[in-house]
Amino acid sequence: MGELIDGKAIAEQIKSQLKAEIGTLTEKVGRAPGLGVILVGDNPASKVYVTNKRKACDELNIFSQEYLLDKHVEERVLRETIEQLNKDDRIDGILLQLPLPDHLDEDAMVSLIEPAKDVDGFHKLNLGRLLWGKELFVACTPLGVQQLLLRSGVKIEGSHVVIVGRSNIVGKPLATLLMQKKPGANATVTVCHSRTGNLGEITRTADILVAAMGSPGTITADMVRPGAVVVDVGINRIPDETRKSGYRLVGDVDFDAVKDVASKITPVPGGVGPMTIAMLMANTVRSFKMRNGLPV
Repeated sequence: MGELIDGKAIAEQIKSQLKAEIGTLTEKVGRAPGLGVILVGDNPASKVYVTNKRKACDELNIFSQEYLLDKHVEERVLRETIEQLNKDDRIDGILLQLPLPDHLDEDAMVSLIEPAKDVDGFHKLNLGRLLWGKELFVACTPLGVQQLLLRSGVKIEGSHVVIVGRSNIVGKPLATLLMQKKPGANATVTVCHSRTGNLGEITRTADILVAAMGSPGTITADMVRPGAVVVDVGINRIPDETRKSGYRLVGDVDFDAVKDVASKITPVPGGVGPMTIAMLMANTVRSFKMRNGLPV
């Protein structure tokens, strides 16, 4: 079996480092970093994410302000909530939990967030700056994947990274991040997706294979080159009558089969997920330092 990359343990290391830094920063500035969170509706997965983010804020002594809005909320109310957080000097980062209900325009709502407080890295200005190589904030999951690889001793520079998935949340920003002419990057990146005709042929050329399709079992053992590093970003609920909840979480990788082929592999849960939250905390601290004229 390949080595298990423990995202939970790595995330705890990062949070421990952040907590010490936050203590020093809070004493210097006279207030703690602040994160504003907006949750619209009652999507079960979104509620779990927001709860985990609240726990992380409490653990790191980050001020957290939550707005829980009804799923039928008018766009006007959501706009006003975002604008209120934009103006709040206690708030350094704003997280608008996605997805939003269908009657709300996600792109328009994300675009309302002040780019200097867009710690999720989804604002079009921040995505553009990432492409330019002069980013303010990198989306949390791609940044988490990069840190997961670096802190696991995986060589990114010169490696062939194949990303299966082209979303604006993971696939595209991760590809851009890893191809930058910077330390921790300099990879050759190939992006595949649901319309790629020869998917298995391409994935077998990867030194680092990242699955981010949102479809369970997309990556099977025969699609992985022996010795490759496999990062599973997917998180899917599938029925399981043996569980009290009636379901279990799986990734986009057939873990039981692929673990015997890969040299390193991330589990689901416990792989990329904890890193996403750790990077949200790191981006909030980064925003706090920028807004107070401190070096980042």
